[in-house]
Amino acid sequence: MGAKQIRIAVDAMGGDYAPAEIVAGSLRAREELGVEVLLVGDPEQIEASAHHATISTPLQIVPAEGMIEMGEEPLTALRRKPQASINVAMDLVKQKRADAVVSAGHSGAAMAAALLRLGRLKGIDRPAIGAVLPTVVPGKPVIVLDVGANVDCRPKFLEQFAIMGSIYSQHVLGNGEPKVGLLNIGEEESKGNELALRTHELLSKNPDLAFLGNAEGRDVLSGRFDVVVCDGFVGNILLKFAEAIGEVVLQILREELPQGVHGKLGTSLLRPNLKRIKQRVDHAEHGGGLLLGVDGVCIISHGSSQAPSIFNAIRLAREAIEHDVLERIQSRYQRNSKSVVSGHTSEH
Repeated sequence: MGAKQIRIAVDAMGGDYAPAEIVAGSLRAREELGVEVLLVGDPEQIEASAHHATISTPLQIVPAEGMIEMGEEPLTALRRKPQASINVAMDLVKQKRADAVVSAGHSGAAMAAALLRLGRLKGIDRPAIGAVLPTVVPGKPVIVLDVGANVDCRPKFLEQFAIMGSIYSQHVLGNGEPKVGLLNIGEEESKGNELALRTHELLSKNPDLAFLGNAEGRDVLSGRFDVVVCDGFVGNILLKFAEAIGEVVLQILREELPQGVHGKLGTSLLRPNLKRIKQRVDHAEHGGGLLLGVDGVCIISHGSSQAPSIFNAIRLAREAIEHDVLERIQSRYQRNSKSVVSGHTSEH
């Protein structure tokens, strides 16, 4: 990891199970991932949550005053509560005191705070939330974006999502030439609404993308595509449906396993397989979504996140930092801007 240890600012007050589960996941990440964790929030509540944990070194707590409640309008609340935990966490990244932010709190507030505090990367019109999902091909996940940051999109936004997703897929997920698909109602390029038709044209003409064409809903988890792009309205529905399917699969397995003594023996033999199934379909194993396009690493976790999900969110943040995702996105857009100046332009 180099000489400089990675530091993650965690919004300890955000989420349905904060601060206890947030602290538990953070402490595990500190021990197992070798990162520094700055717990942002109410010091008394954070220390009380860690009371029963075995801690090798003192907690690093950054005091904050209050949090953004789920029912609050994000921008209004962020301005009214400048010392809220998500604001303080974002400021730590802006001040270079932390390398990333992880929050399971109000997702709209986290996105707004990232834009207000960190700003967008040069050349990016709209940041997007990228969610990494399992596919039927072991070890070959797909990143879907946007899954909630932008309800209404223009074609050039989706083109930017495809580029950012490809960079993440290549350098973090290890796909040499990420295959990109545009989520649509049919494979034919003539299918879809005006947004889909114009976006298809843009992606087809972009020399920086390995664009395979339209991806239908059944293709998303097929392993055929490494990156799937869509607007945040459709993407958020897709994400939550995929999470529900994972939960259904796990519940069916629990119900269908044999009961009694023989059932327990059979289950013990299957335990390694069941554990791998859970790792592949349980959304907690994936940690949350990376907010791509802002000038800082920001992971937005599920509001219902418990310790395992927070641990994996911190792992996601570490991977993005170690693979220089922000720098690679910025470098790509600097090259693109130079090509536009030299005479290459496209209709967005």
